Amino acid sequence: MKTATTIYQEGNHRWVVIARDPAKPGFVIDTNEYLISRDGDNLLTDPGGSEIFPAVFAALSTVTDPMSINSLFASHQDPDIISSLGLWLDCNPKIRCHVSRLWSSFIPHFGGDDHSLQAIPDEGQHIALGLGQLHTIPAHYLHSSGNLHLYDPDARILFSGDVGAALLPEDEDALFVRNFDQHIRHAEGFHRRWMGSTEAKLDWCERAARMKIDMLCPQHGAIYQGDDVMRFINWFAELPIGLSTFRHRGTL
Repeated sequence: MKTATTIYQEGNHRWVVIARDPAKPGFVIDTNEYLISRDGDNLLTDPGGSEIFPAVFAALSTVTDPMSINSLFASHQDPDIISSLGLWLDCNPKIRCHVSRLWSSFIPHFGGDDHSLQAIPDEGQHIALGLGQLHTIPAHYLHSSGNLHLYDPDARILFSGDVGAALLPEDEDALFVRNFDQHIRHAEGFHRRWMGSTEAKLDWCERAARMKIDMLCPQHGAIYQGDDVMRFINWFAELPIGLSTFRHRGTL
């Protein structure tokens, strides 16, 4: 079963990560879901695919009433991100899912309609959470053409979706990055293949470098914290990505 771990708490403002399911089928990619709570409001980021919905729901039940989750945030349209939407709506028809306006007519194929989908403009916007706000950060073409990240300025945490993701071997299950140089090897191939635009990458790196980030939380792999946040941003800025890297290797 997935486990729920609190990674930030200040009063009633809390971040919990749902991660690491040893019972997960081997053919399903491992994912991280993040519960953000503040003043009685609860938002779940990239709630996952329908295949893992029972595991996510059970893990959430150890830290909160899953029925109290009133908002979802989908960084983009992939099935491992949001194909569980229909199941969440079965539990709570009033739940609202915040997603790029680009995918607001595609994601309803997983469930929902124009009332349950809250379309976010390309430039991003603020999402109210209790007495605070979360900021949606443009990350288009990293890797989706309509891609957004979620920043909590009070907790100084950035949910970065697939940026920072690493496909870890089974024997490396630490929740936080322990050795950056060893860890980043598991991120390199993923970023080279899935990140399609150098211009978009550099725009994101410049934006992220200006932000106050104590933890960078990807949807796959381990969490970057402290100095490793800037190490990752600098590494990503220098990494060759996109179509040209595969032409060079003769794989296309």
